[in-house]
Amino acid sequence: MRGALPLTLVFGVLAGCGGPVTEAVDFRERFEVYGVEEDDMLKLRGGPGIGFDVYAGLPNGTILRVDSCQQTGGTRWCKVALDRAPGLTGHVSAAYLREL
Repeated sequence: MRGALPLTLVFGVLAGCGGPVTEAVDFRERFEVYGVEEDDMLKLRGGPGIGFDVYAGLPNGTILRVDSCQQTGGTRWCKVALDRAPGLTGHVSAAYLREL
C-alpha cells in the first residue's frame, strides 16, 4: 500500500479521464477505513483482488458504503462506494473496514 497518490490528486485525475466512475448502486451500510498505517492508504481497486487496477488511495477515516462482500483466496473483498462521491465505486479489503 505504500506509494499511493494523495486522494485529492487521484480524484482530480479520475474526474478528467472518466475512469472508474460508474452508475450509483444501492449501497447500504456505512463503514470507515481503519487500521491502515499512518503513511499509507487503502487501495480502491477495480475488482476483488490485488491484480485489479488501483483507482484511488483511501486514508483512515474515509467513509464508504458497502454493497456486498465476497471471499477471494485468503481475503474478503467488499464492493464499496465513497460516501461523498457515490459514483466512484470499487473493491477494498474488508480487513481495513469498521462499521459505523
